[in-house]
Amino acid sequence: MLVLFETPAGYAIFKAKKKLEALTPADANLEQSLKLKHFHKFEDTTEALAAATASIEGKCSKGLKKLLKNIVSSDVQEELAVADAKLGSVIKEKFGISCNASREVQELMRGIRLQMNTLVTAISEDDMRKMALGLAHSLSRYKLKFSPDKVDTMIVQAISLLDDLDKELNNYVMRCREWYGWHFPEMGKIVTDNTAYVRTVKMMGVRTKCATTDFSSCLPEEVEEELKAAAEISMGTEVSDEDITNIHHLCDQILEINDYRAQLSDYLKSRMQAIAPNVTVLVGEMVGARLIAHAGSLINLAKHPASTVQILGAEKALFRALKKKHNTPKYGLLYHASLVGQCGAKHKGKIARVLAAKTALASRVDALSEESRTDVGVEHRQIVERRVQFCNDGVVHAISGTGKAKAKADKVEIKAETSGYNAATDSTLATTTPEKKKKKRKREEVDDDDDEAEATTKVEKKKKKKKKAKVEEE
Repeated sequence: MLVLFETPAGYAIFKAKKKLEALTPADANLEQSLKLKHFHKFEDTTEALAAATASIEGKCSKGLKKLLKNIVSSDVQEELAVADAKLGSVIKEKFGISCNASREVQELMRGIRLQMNTLVTAISEDDMRKMALGLAHSLSRYKLKFSPDKVDTMIVQAISLLDDLDKELNNYVMRCREWYGWHFPEMGKIVTDNTAYVRTVKMMGVRTKCATTDFSSCLPEEVEEELKAAAEISMGTEVSDEDITNIHHLCDQILEINDYRAQLSDYLKSRMQAIAPNVTVLVGEMVGARLIAHAGSLINLAKHPASTVQILGAEKALFRALKKKHNTPKYGLLYHASLVGQCGAKHKGKIARVLAAKTALASRVDALSEESRTDVGVEHRQIVERRVQFCNDGVVHAISGTGKAKAKADKVEIKAETSGYNAATDSTLATTTPEKKKKKRKREEVDDDDDEAEATTKVEKKKKKKKKAKVEEE
C-alpha cells in the first residue's frame, strides 16, 4: 500500500511494509513500517500555496498530477491512502487508482505528522518550520483577499472616516471664523455658509480689498453688496500680512478636506450600492453604512432581529431606561432615515418599528443572496411609504401583498325593512280593562279614608297639648 502525505515543503509518498491494520501511529519507530519512496519538493511559495488551496477544496494540483503519473502508475495495483476523501475520489476518477480515507488512515497520518523529521530526512526541522510559517501567511493573505465577508470593512472604515472629517471641518471652520472675526467681525453674520465664508476670506484677504474684489463665483449679488457696504464701516482691528498668510493656509486646508469629504461620500455611495443595495433603497447610504458599522459587518447586521435594528445606536438610553424603569427608546440610528422624518412626532416610533422590520429582511437578502437586485428594497419601501401616508392623512392604503396594487373592497348595501305608520301607537295612556279600573277605584277610596283618619288624630293631639299648656299657666 502507498501513502500520500502533504507537507509544507512538498508531497511525500511512502510505501508500507505492513498491512494497514498492523500499522499503528503509537509505534515509536514508523521508519521500520514505512519507507519513503519519493519526495516532490515545491519550487517556491506560489506552488505551495496552489497545492494547499487545491487540497482544501478537494482538488488535484498540477504538481500532484505529475507525481501520480510518474510514481503511482508503476504501482497501479496497489491501494493509495489519502487524508481527504474528496481528493481520493478525484484521483480514482482521473487515474483509476483505488484510494482509502478511512479512520485508520487518519490515525496513520497523525503518526506520520508526529514523526515527520525522522521519516523525511531530505529537509531539516528548521527549514520545515520556516516553510510552514511562510505557507500559513500566504494562505491567510489569499483567504482575506477573496473573502466576501471582508468587503464591507471598506464601508465601516469609510463612514468612520467621514464622521471624523465632519468633526475636523467644524473645528477648522470655527477657528477660521474666530481668527478672521477679529479683523472683519460683521462678515460672520452676512456670510452664513461655511464653505462660502472660507472662499470669501481666501479671495479677499484684507477687508480693504473687499471693494475691488469680485465675489460672483462664491456669493450672490445681494450678499456681495451687503458685504462691501459692511467692509467700509467695519469695527475690526488691523492685522499684518503674516496673519493673513496663516489664515490663507488654514483656508486651503479647509477646502482640501471639504473636497476630499465629497469624494469620500461618492465612494461610500457606490460601495453601498454594490454591497447592500436593498438596505440603501430603504434607509439611504449614510444610515445604512452607519447601521453596518455599528453592527460590525453586514453579516452581523443580518443576524440581528428587527427589535435590535430599531434601537441600534441608542444602547445607552436603553440601559438607562431599564435601570431607572422608564420608557425604553423607540429608535436609534433609524431616526435619521428619510421615511421616519416624513411622519409626525406622534407616529415616529411606529414607522421606525415598521422600517426596522423591513431593514432586517433587506439586510438578510443583501448578505446571503448571490444576486445584487433591489426588488425587495423597492417593494418594502412602497409598503413603508403607504404606512407613512396612512399615519399622516388617515387614508387607508393597501399595506399587505405586493405593495403595488390598491386594496379592493366590495360595496356593502344595507337593506333595512321599515314598517308602515301605526296611528294607534300615538296614545300615551295605558289601556286597562273595566275590572282593573274598579280595583283601582277601591284602592283609591281606602287610601282616602286612611288619610282622613290620620288628619283627625293629629288635630286631637294638638288640642290636648293646648289644654295642658293652659292648665300649667293657671
